[in-house]
Amino acid sequence: MTELTPADIGHKASAMYQEAGRSNILREDVCLPAVVIKQRALDNNIRWMQSYADACGVLLAPHGKTTMTPAIFRRQAAGGAWAIGVGTAYQAKVAVGAGIPRVIIANQLIGRANMRAVSVLKAHSQAAIYCCVDSLENARRLSDHFSAQDQVMDVLLELGIPGGRCGCRTTAEARALAQSISVLPGLRLAGVEFYEGVIHSGNDRADLAVITPFLTRVLAFVRALLDEKLLSDSEEVLLTGAGSVWYDIVAQRMRDAGLPDNVRFAIRPGCYITHDRGVYQQSQIALRERDALACTLGGDLASALELCAFVQSLPEPGLAIVGFGKRDVAFDTGLPQAVAHYREGIARPFAAGSMTTFDIMDQHAMVRYGEGVSLEVGDILVFSTSHPCITFDKWQKIYLIDDDYNTLEILETRF
Repeated sequence: MTELTPADIGHKASAMYQEAGRSNILREDVCLPAVVIKQRALDNNIRWMQSYADACGVLLAPHGKTTMTPAIFRRQAAGGAWAIGVGTAYQAKVAVGAGIPRVIIANQLIGRANMRAVSVLKAHSQAAIYCCVDSLENARRLSDHFSAQDQVMDVLLELGIPGGRCGCRTTAEARALAQSISVLPGLRLAGVEFYEGVIHSGNDRADLAVITPFLTRVLAFVRALLDEKLLSDSEEVLLTGAGSVWYDIVAQRMRDAGLPDNVRFAIRPGCYITHDRGVYQQSQIALRERDALACTLGGDLASALELCAFVQSLPEPGLAIVGFGKRDVAFDTGLPQAVAHYREGIARPFAAGSMTTFDIMDQHAMVRYGEGVSLEVGDILVFSTSHPCITFDKWQKIYLIDDDYNTLEILETRF
């Protein structure tokens, strides 16, 4: 047996055993709990979403803040992604460091340290970097900083909705800002950005009643900027929006807008990369019901992210305490639910709904199970999650695995 040192316990799911250079989750080679990504499902999701964007005639700029995992960024780029979207200067640094040629900071770049960080990235790489603006004050500060460095920052004018997040609320406000940007020496107005995902009442029909006129306003505004020569009619202009729920609606409206050929459309879904069995599964079901194109591509998005944990205690009939908690997995849009059961590496009979996670603490999950379920302390349960972003940012290292739970690669996150 290989002699190990404390340094080999490098993260909370460290591999303590290997055979032929590999560890296996079900063989208890790895400290559990551990988060894993199934390679086949991951590759499927990359192919499916790229195929969808290509079929719609739009660019794909996945929102990388979902995973903050350079190895996944590179897989997305190799699969055809045009850019990676991020939210901060540091996240942009991670994407540039991963070799991504275009980075969209879908947020305002505020503060001289953040501006300097992006300036350094621009000076030391060939990557095209965009950021958003929605105020004249910020635009002036950006211009002052980048012009002092003999640089020009590509900015996207952000449009928003009342009560939403960032973005100009009225067309008049946005037009005045565009006119001001046109004379600022350190900036180039490269396009328009929006995010319809802030419109979420829980009622799809009500949300679409707000999203549809918002997209109409966005497209009319882009036409007006082109007519007034505030956006170039010869250089590339970027129009970008869409999250992980309404990307079909956005892609279709962009495709059918009839804008000039130099306007490029980019959608920015993020959570498709590992999908889930919760909120995004429900969103994808709704999307396929309203969009025939999504049903013609073959296959669909698949849940790729799982959490594996031990049954830690069986203190009373029908109650299992499982060894994971809020420190390990998302719990903001539904608790993780068991999808498989293993004992000594062998799959045990499992029926959907036979176990229910009903509470979660820092490092313990409470699971109820029925009379037909046979559990023992030390069994391994596999859980699906909802809203993968929150799970990713709880882990420094995540295992890429095959369908037999052999570890293939350690994916390092950069939160």
